[in-house]
Amino acid sequence: MSLSLLIVDDHEGVARALAELLRGSGFGPVHVAHSSTDALGQSRRARPDVATVDLDLGDEDGLELLRSLRAEQPHLPAVVLTATCTVDAALASLRAGAAGFIPKSASSDDLLGGIRAAARGHTWLPLDLTGPIVTRLMEPEPPNDWEELIATLSAREREVLGLMVEGLSRRDIGTTLSISLNTVRTHVKNILSKLGVHASLEAVSLALRAGMRPDDRTRRVERARP
Repeated sequence: MSLSLLIVDDHEGVARALAELLRGSGFGPVHVAHSSTDALGQSRRARPDVATVDLDLGDEDGLELLRSLRAEQPHLPAVVLTATCTVDAALASLRAGAAGFIPKSASSDDLLGGIRAAARGHTWLPLDLTGPIVTRLMEPEPPNDWEELIATLSAREREVLGLMVEGLSRRDIGTTLSISLNTVRTHVKNILSKLGVHASLEAVSLALRAGMRPDDRTRRVERARP
């Protein structure tokens, strides 16, 4: 049985080559989106059987898109297809609801196998990451160093980071905290700088390793000033 597919990748050449490979392997129809807005729109219209999502979508966060897709279509298997092949990236993807984590360097057989496994309700991981991921899940590394980094954040920055861990988009964070989108972006920029990371994905991963959970947010009744 043919499976319909939605490919989300901001690199048109990569997306086109992937679409051709998948069509030639029996998938169809294959839809391509280059942004979060386009992906959500096509997903609503086409109702694909499987989606592949790149973590790096230019100025947009693939994890945020993944959460949005899963929120709108909980039964849609979404596979992360990325050049960022690390244990942290894989764990963050799985926690966001990914049904698989496939490096862009994977062979065609692994790529097709991972997508088909997700369509069957299974989780696919690259062999070289499976052991480290299981180890991290069973024996978390001591969080002390990361807790010290989190402690360098202001109360508002910790609040924003907590909402990032919870999976809210920047726009939703602004709505929740009653601050502008530009203010949220400034807080996120400061968070990344203080934590010594380069992307929201890394900040969320570090926060999780430090023991931060959604219910640890400082936001309750009173709201801190932005």
